Amino acid sequence: MKDALLMAAGGTGITFLMTAIGAALVFFVAKKVNVIANRIFLGFAAGVMIAASVWSLLIPAMEEEQQRGGIGWIPAAGGLVLGVLFLMALDSIIPHLHPDSSQPEGVHTSMKRATLLMSAMTLHNIPEGMAVGLSFALAAENGMDFTSAMVLAIGIGIQNLPEGAAVSLSMRKEGLSASKAFLRGSLSGLVEPVFGILVVLAASAIQPFMPWLLSFAAGAMLYVVVEELIPEAHLGEHSNVGTLGVIGGFLIMMILDVALG
Repeated sequence: MKDALLMAAGGTGITFLMTAIGAALVFFVAKKVNVIANRIFLGFAAGVMIAASVWSLLIPAMEEEQQRGGIGWIPAAGGLVLGVLFLMALDSIIPHLHPDSSQPEGVHTSMKRATLLMSAMTLHNIPEGMAVGLSFALAAENGMDFTSAMVLAIGIGIQNLPEGAAVSLSMRKEGLSASKAFLRGSLSGLVEPVFGILVVLAASAIQPFMPWLLSFAAGAMLYVVVEELIPEAHLGEHSNVGTLGVIGGFLIMMILDVALG
C-alpha cells in the first residue's frame, strides 16, 4: 500500500505538473491559440485517452477478472457503461463552459465564464486521476512493477500540456490577468492527484471490484473523448489535422504502453 500510494502521488504529480506547464504558456503566447494548432492538440489528447482506455484500463480489467476465474468482458462492458453514465450525469449537473462556446452546460448558475471554463477542465480531469491511481493500485495488488502505471501517467501528462494551455488561454481571453489565468489553469489539474490518491487509499476495500473500477475509468475517459474532444477537434475547415492529431496521440500512447509496459 505504501509503495502504491507513493507511486500514485508521484504519477499524478507528473500529470498535475504537466497541466501547470501547459498553463504557463499564457505568459508567452497570445490570448488565443492558433485554430489549427488547437485542433491538433485536441485530437492528440483524444488519441492518447482512447489508447490509454484500451491498453491501460480495459485490457488489464479483463485480464484481472479472468485471473480470478470470471468472464473478462462482463466487468469491462459493465464498468465502461457505468463510467459513461457517471460522466454524463456530472456533465448535466455541474455548471461548466467549454472554450469557444457561448452557452454554459449543466444547471443554471450565475458563475462567471472564467469559473465555468475552469469547471469544465476540472470535470475532465477526474477520470484521468482515477485511471492513474487505479493503475498503481492494481500493480501493487498483483505484486507487479509499476512500469505500466507510470506509462499511463506519462501519457496522461503529455496530453495535459495542451489542455492546461487551452484553459489558461481561454481564461486570459475572458479578461483575467496572466497570473490569475495560470493559477486557475494549474488548479484545474489538482483533482488528478486528489482522486488518484483517494482510489489507492480505498484499494483494500475496493479490491474485489478492481476490474469494474478500471473499466469505469475507461468509460468516463471515452465519454470525454467522444462528447467533447473529437467534436471540438473537427469544427470548421481543415478538420483532417484533428484526425491526424488523434492518430498521432493513439500511436504514441500505444507504443509507450507496449514497449515499456
